[in-house]
Amino acid sequence: MTNIRRYPANNQPIFITAVCYRRKPILAGASEKELLLSVMREVKANITFRMLAYAVLDDHFHWLILPEPDNDFSGIVQSVKLRFTHRWKREHNANQPVTLWQRRFWDHLIRDTDDLHRHMDYIHYNPVKHRLVSDPAAYPWSSFLAHQAKGRYPKGWGVQQAPDSIKALNFE
Repeated sequence: MTNIRRYPANNQPIFITAVCYRRKPILAGASEKELLLSVMREVKANITFRMLAYAVLDDHFHWLILPEPDNDFSGIVQSVKLRFTHRWKREHNANQPVTLWQRRFWDHLIRDTDDLHRHMDYIHYNPVKHRLVSDPAAYPWSSFLAHQAKGRYPKGWGVQQAPDSIKALNFE
């Protein structure tokens, strides 16, 4: 087993990727995606953090959050995974133990404004990268439309080609 070292956020945004167990498409249905987003909001109500960006795909999700200084982001991710699993089991009448998530998750502390924008672009382009849509604005389970409404993305962004800002990034 690897010994993963997690550094404290120290008031920095964190990019997170969490993957379903064995890449099974647990989140493929609209109801599962909505359930995960609902769980994220519930956890946010209990453990204070800002949700800066997200994209929920069929077998993983990407998240950009800013925890309060005293809140451990590993605990936030653990709470989301556990709460989602409990709610998923209840909705699917699953009484036996089930593994929905890989044990670990990937994280990256955002270093500066350019790093923040690169990771936000990566998150918002991810549904296009996975060929779920051809336009990020057409994907309802990401924060892209909210950011576009605030003027952070122009109309047509990410439709013709991947943005240059993410060409060196791959967090799958």
